[in-house]
Amino acid sequence: MPANEDLSPQRYWAINIRYLLILLIIWFVVSYGCGILLVDVLNQFRLPGSGFKLGFWFAQQGAIYSFVLLIFVYVWLMNRLDKRFNVSE
Repeated sequence: MPANEDLSPQRYWAINIRYLLILLIIWFVVSYGCGILLVDVLNQFRLPGSGFKLGFWFAQQGAIYSFVLLIFVYVWLMNRLDKRFNVSE
């Protein structure tokens, strides 16, 4: 951590909101983009080992798996941010 880093609550929340926005954009792209908008393009490919069309898989399960993964990523990012700003519960 640099000696002159701003450790104010405003900076903490600005970083937190940036994390949320990035993760929500990823969630939107995976759930709406891959599951609805790009389903025809993705259906040209099949999920290895299962035979399911990739667009169908994203619409039915991939978006849910992605959401759960994003929850773990958010927890990891926030734990790092809390340590950086010396915040504890």
